[in-house]
Amino acid sequence: MHISARADYAMRALLTLAASSSQRVKGEELRAAQGLPRKFLEQILTELRRGGIVHSHRGAEGGYSLARPADQITLADVMRAVDGPLAEVRGLRPEDTTYAGAAEHLQEVWVAVRASLRTVLESVTLADVVAGRLSLVIEQLNSDPAAWVSHAHHSEVPG
Repeated sequence: MHISARADYAMRALLTLAASSSQRVKGEELRAAQGLPRKFLEQILTELRRGGIVHSHRGAEGGYSLARPADQITLADVMRAVDGPLAEVRGLRPEDTTYAGAAEHLQEVWVAVRASLRTVLESVTLADVVAGRLSLVIEQLNSDPAAWVSHAHHSEVPG
């Protein structure tokens, strides 16, 4: 799975917002706290507002606030707001793909990939990440030493 810069920056800004003791946090504070590019963050915050994840407030006391409590916003919610569906195959949902011949069962693999992403991303909220309370599923996956090893293929530079 490719995690876009958009999703990564959105998570970092929202986690900063979730961890803040202030009701509202200015965009510049979110940007500075995580070293995010200004213009890109503004676009992401607009998408998060449209996606119902944050509220924006104008004026001297303005800034951003979470649209609902941090324990009610999953990482899947955030990723969907900025990147769309968690898993797509050539722009199609996995269940809408069809294959023939030797690839006949590939659809089942893509559906399972989406299900595994949901298992992780829908089980963790912003509040969980801020508090370091990650689900048992995540703890189990992280406890496998192979999870921490890159499996770069031959055309990639090792690293």
